[in-house]
Amino acid sequence: SLLGFASALIGNFHISLTNFGLYSLIILFIVIGLHILSNNENSLIPSKWSIFFESIYVTVLSMVKSQIGSNHEIFLPLIYSLFFFILISNLVGNIVYNFAITTSAILTLGLSVIIFLGFTILAVSIHKFNFFGTFVPEGCPLPLVPLLVLIELASYCSRAISLGVRLFSNITAGHALLAILSNFLFKMFTSSVIIFFLTLIPFGLFLGIILLELGVSV
Repeated sequence: SLLGFASALIGNFHISLTNFGLYSLIILFIVIGLHILSNNENSLIPSKWSIFFESIYVTVLSMVKSQIGSNHEIFLPLIYSLFFFILISNLVGNIVYNFAITTSAILTLGLSVIIFLGFTILAVSIHKFNFFGTFVPEGCPLPLVPLLVLIELASYCSRAISLGVRLFSNITAGHALLAILSNFLFKMFTSSVIIFFLTLIPFGLFLGIILLELGVSV
């Protein structure tokens, strides 16, 4: 841990701040700071930051509205906040010598499982037994219903794991690839003058991979 605090007066009470906790706080302050910066309440002419964040808001709103429908206002704050948290986390993780919290399986799987359980409980409370009708394919022969229900149920439950693993694996694999290639290119650049100029070609490909990693982060 980076910082630790223990108190003998309160028994075994101990507080520690790890890299994960520190960068989570940093990302929280960045997200809040960016939205404060884009605040346009006291000006008639919107700033560039305000237009930028309004564009993102409209994009997220249209996606949520198309997927959820008329009740999208209830879920929009959660989805919008989650979108920005993951976006800033990925972008901060791309900065050299920074820690990417989305490479932590605890975070990604924790978010995916909690959100999955929350939405499932909400769906059951709203639709009652009609919710389980989604596991029965339309027009399915009656003898195949038990088997197909098990398959659909397994496919549905696997989303809680697959969504978290997908984010974790994409960011981790990208960072590992960049680390390996950067070390290799550094050794090539420092070997000799001739190899230095020959390495400029793969270095251009390396820059393309960096842009690809930024695209994956977004």
